[in-house]
Amino acid sequence: MTETIMNLHGLKCPLPALRVRKKLMGLNSGDLIVAECTDPMAAIDIPNLLRQTGDALESKTEADGVLTFRIRKK
Repeated sequence: MTETIMNLHGLKCPLPALRVRKKLMGLNSGDLIVAECTDPMAAIDIPNLLRQTGDALESKTEADGVLTFRIRKK
């Protein structure tokens, strides 16, 4: 299993979700993405994306204007 950190700072909707979707397509089951976003819309877009893909949101945190999503590939 691998862990990939994605720096999505400064990207606006829908780019963070699209980049996460593209990365998920290339991962194996059990791999982890840590996506760091500054766009507040990512709080809506990324969970919606994961409902579509069936992948798991392990956690979502916010600190200093940065949303961090831990996503596990199913």
